Amino acid sequence: MPARTGQQYINGLKERASEVWIGGERVRDVTAHKGLSGGVRAIAKLYDMQYDPALHEVMTYKSPTSGRPVGRSFDNPKTREALETRSQMMLNWARATCGMMGRSPDFMNVTFAAWGAAADFFGEKRPEFGDNMRKYVEYIRENDLTLTHSLINLQRSRNASGIFNLEEGTALEVKRETDAGIIVRGARILATLGPLSDEIAVYSPRLARHADEHSSFAMSFAIPCDTKGLKFLCRDSFDLGRSHFEHPLGSRFEEMDCVVFFDDVLVPWERVFLLYDVERLNATAHVTHSTAHSAHQGAAKNLAKCEFVLGLALMMTQALGNAHLPHTEERIGELMMYAELMRACMRSAEADAAIDQWGVMCPSTIPVEVTRNLMMTCYPRMIEILQLLGSSSFLIQPTEADFDGPLGHDIAQYLATDNLDARERTKLFRLAWDVAGNAFGSRQVLYERFFASDPLTRARALAAIYPKDAVIDRVREFLGKSNEEW
Repeated sequence: MPARTGQQYINGLKERASEVWIGGERVRDVTAHKGLSGGVRAIAKLYDMQYDPALHEVMTYKSPTSGRPVGRSFDNPKTREALETRSQMMLNWARATCGMMGRSPDFMNVTFAAWGAAADFFGEKRPEFGDNMRKYVEYIRENDLTLTHSLINLQRSRNASGIFNLEEGTALEVKRETDAGIIVRGARILATLGPLSDEIAVYSPRLARHADEHSSFAMSFAIPCDTKGLKFLCRDSFDLGRSHFEHPLGSRFEEMDCVVFFDDVLVPWERVFLLYDVERLNATAHVTHSTAHSAHQGAAKNLAKCEFVLGLALMMTQALGNAHLPHTEERIGELMMYAELMRACMRSAEADAAIDQWGVMCPSTIPVEVTRNLMMTCYPRMIEILQLLGSSSFLIQPTEADFDGPLGHDIAQYLATDNLDARERTKLFRLAWDVAGNAFGSRQVLYERFFASDPLTRARALAAIYPKDAVIDRVREFLGKSNEEW
């Protein structure tokens, strides 16, 4: 199968009987469930973009095995031009969702593409694992599958030592091996996009605080979402079943977050990529450069999101007639700064990209890491700015039905501004409320705060890779100058 259409994606979900639970009930068809169907349609529209004549050449590329057009996010670029094309593809998807679907399929696609190029790393100790990775990447690329992933073990307590409580029966663990594969049991979080995905990838970013006696917790594998014993427990949906007028984002872009239960799940041997290897698990992101590629995808999402919030803020101030006020211009200028910082980091990452040891054009790590760290703090501030700009207008929100009700004439007369009629004003500020006020918007803030771990961890990660010697040497050189030299 070449790159999928939206309908093919929907048909694939219908054919799978994944065990999805929401509100105490099992969901038999995620494509028809009122809390999930909006997200399904959004992902389907992304897949349809692959066949838009104006976008097809950017959104797809020629498969290295079949020669058919496949999704561009599976590409391992060999040149800066190819990297920039993949970047544009990711930006097209991110802009289509206003930056509000952080786990669109390209997030996992670029990760597995990097792992496929670095398959020898997975097979260094056990060659079959390298072969498994190569075959799996080809499989998901040629079938254009959607993946979710689950990284984090549940904790009964966050104790002062910072060590996860692996022995308490909650963490995902390999319980035994069989001729068919490994049996795993436990729970993981957070499988964003879980109910809307074909497959789930399970691995850990690091087990650095654990010794080899915890090797049964070290694993990397991928299985279909309808595997027996695999259960997805959803949070409340933020798609309230209302119209696009009343909840323009929540009704479209609910990507859902899940706890995943593994009840003695069989993982076939051909789907295992690492096993019992704590050291190699810890080194995966760094050695394969998968983090740089996923952070590059995240940077595209960040830019699209910053652009959208900026555009929304500009429309709000124009509607309210306060765009010319100094404090408004100051706040708008701050939003502009965040958007341009994201754009500059993306361009820097691409301009300074280099071929890595796996033969892949890898975006420069520092700039994309900066976007991760910056978004954690700037996005909550951006939402605060929207709230300051909109103030009481966020609470002047008649429903769509009100316009056709007995008070429709009054609403039209009194809620209009000098620049917008009442309906357009309400439509605009209901969008702003979805971004900055309701549960959907609050989840976006929380997501950005912890998208790539917590701010302290990200700051330490950046400090660990930053080329500090170069800037230190400049200061030393200056301090060593004599009076005659300066």
